[in-house]
Amino acid sequence: MSGTPEPTAGQLDGFIAMMEANRRAQVDHYDLLRRFPSLADVVVTDREITGRHGPVPARVYRAAAPVGARFVWVHGGAFVAGDLDMYESHWVALELAARGIAVVALDYRKALAGVHHPVLSDDVLAGWTAAATDGDLLGEPAGGVHLGGASAGGNLAVSVAMRARDGQAPAPESLVLVYPNLHETLPEAGPDTSAAAEKLPAEMRFSRSFMSTINLNYVGSIDGLRDPLAFPALGDLTGLPETYILNAEADDLRASGEAFASDLATAGVPVRVEFEPDTRHGYLDQPDSTQAARTIERVVSWLTDRR
Repeated sequence: MSGTPEPTAGQLDGFIAMMEANRRAQVDHYDLLRRFPSLADVVVTDREITGRHGPVPARVYRAAAPVGARFVWVHGGAFVAGDLDMYESHWVALELAARGIAVVALDYRKALAGVHHPVLSDDVLAGWTAAATDGDLLGEPAGGVHLGGASAGGNLAVSVAMRARDGQAPAPESLVLVYPNLHETLPEAGPDTSAAAEKLPAEMRFSRSFMSTINLNYVGSIDGLRDPLAFPALGDLTGLPETYILNAEADDLRASGEAFASDLATAGVPVRVEFEPDTRHGYLDQPDSTQAARTIERVVSWLTDRR
């Protein structure tokens, strides 16, 4: 890994600024309810969970008509951005809860100002453990609790599932990963994946160089790039729960999701891998899109089939 570039401040700062601009452009909770009246019956409560490094912000979504499925959801943001108010967290959780699924959305410390792995994984582990064991958060069990995340959140969800498998927490019933980043070096894409990504404008691409910068910033050292709890594709995947991977069609990170699905299958883990047509990375931040709505229905079907 000696050829991995050092993190470039300009690249990281530009990405963080873009994420912050997107967050500011998003509407507030009450505007969401006006646009999507079906979400109004969901009861939303902010909580703090005690973690190893301090409080872990969480948001609980309780359905008016629960169907018995329970889910912990972790947003993305390249390990440096995102929060519980972004659409990828808040809108997704609202939609799932409106369909009867109890949800806890988790935030975590970002890889900024000297914070690196395993702090982010520790935060999600604390949140996951509380949600899986505290009936006050997700309600009385009707079945196991599922765990999922998008992009960097997908990485953190698998990291926690590996730690749970190794005895540090209750095991998730299943994993749900949407356009996840799971490799320390972005794998080579297959021809269909490569052709779809090549249609994107340059500013929407996730090059190997850029992903190496993001990943090295996350772990803080070259040695950290070898840690399977930071990049689960490096690790032993046996014993992980069944997994649903849903990639964006035109997304360089689709190669990571597809390669990880293949590795899971080789390890004997039941896995379903699909892509959402006509999408690019981060499309769950677009609640007005038919593609994002279709993904909500896919996730609902996966979770309710496994109550």
